[in-house]
Amino acid sequence: MTTAFSQATFTGAAKTPQLPTMPSGWPIASYDSYEDAQRAVGHLSTKDFPVQDVTIVGVEPLLVERITAKLTWGKVLGSGAMSGAWFGLFVGVLLSLFTPGAGLLPIVIGLASGLVFGVVFGAIGYGSARGKRDFVSHSQVVARRYDVLCQPRNAETGRDLLAKLAWQTGI
Repeated sequence: MTTAFSQATFTGAAKTPQLPTMPSGWPIASYDSYEDAQRAVGHLSTKDFPVQDVTIVGVEPLLVERITAKLTWGKVLGSGAMSGAWFGLFVGVLLSLFTPGAGLLPIVIGLASGLVFGVVFGAIGYGSARGKRDFVSHSQVVARRYDVLCQPRNAETGRDLLAKLAWQTGI
C-alpha cells in the first residue's frame, strides 16, 4: 500500500492527496430524489453537454436506520450456529485436504467445534447487550434534496437544457 507520505519518502516527489473538498459551481436544478438528479445528468450527457463540469450534491444529509427484524434468543443462537458451522466446515475441509489419510474426521470435528463456538459467541454477544439492541437494522445516508451544480462557463446552457427536460417530463 502506498500513501502520499510513502511516495514522498521513497521517490522524492509527493503527490497531492485526494482530500474531501467542497463542491463548486452554480446550481442549475434541484430534485427530490437522487434518481431524478441522475436522470437529469443523463439527459445532459445525451445532449453532448460537458458533464465533467457537473456535480450532484446531496443537501441536508440524514442518517436513516430502517429496522428489518426483531432479535430473539432463537434467532441469535441459530445465526451463531450457522455461521460457526460454515467456518468450522471450511477449516475442517482445509485440514482434511492438507493432512494425508485424515479422511472425514477433521471435517466432522471442524463442523462440530465451529457450531459450538458460534453458539457460545453469539450468546455472549447478545447477552452482553442486555436488551439494549433487540433488533436488526440497515443504515443509509440520504439527502432532503439533490442539487445539480455546473461550472459557470456552461451553467446557463445546462440550466436551459434541464428546464426543457422539466417542461417535457415534469421532473
